[in-house]
Amino acid sequence: MTFTETQRFKQWWLWAILLSIAAVATLGIYRQVIMDEPFGDNPMSDTGLIVFAVLMYLLPILFLFVRLKSKIDKETIEFQFVPFMKKSVNWTDIATAEVVDYGLLGGWGVYHSSEHGTVYATGGKHGLAIKTKKGQKFVIGTRKESEMKTFLENLDGNSDN
Repeated sequence: MTFTETQRFKQWWLWAILLSIAAVATLGIYRQVIMDEPFGDNPMSDTGLIVFAVLMYLLPILFLFVRLKSKIDKETIEFQFVPFMKKSVNWTDIATAEVVDYGLLGGWGVYHSSEHGTVYATGGKHGLAIKTKKGQKFVIGTRKESEMKTFLENLDGNSDN
């Protein structure tokens, strides 16, 4: 028995922001480098503008590859925030594990919550809150809240996790 989930950043508004910033960078290069008109009241150098534009083009590309992968079975909880980090915890090292509503106000990505520790999320407001026997706390976001709850309830020998 295994629970798996792969999540991506799918928020339309996030993509609109990322692509708008890339479009502004393109406009800046067109106006300043090609048309030889300063872009803005205090324009940066052509080289600076080109470097900025390249970074703004790379940002949406990065978001295309970022994903949160979770795999939970009766022995371990593994998750990976591709391409940044990977973590695995044995159930024997876990004090508590429960599906929680961590709220929309905390943010998405990787951030710290005073209540839940480190939160890894790509959207939504639910996740698997884990506290290890050593006191570490973290949340793995999920868009499959009910499936994860059912999985945890059906774990052999770990029904109280």
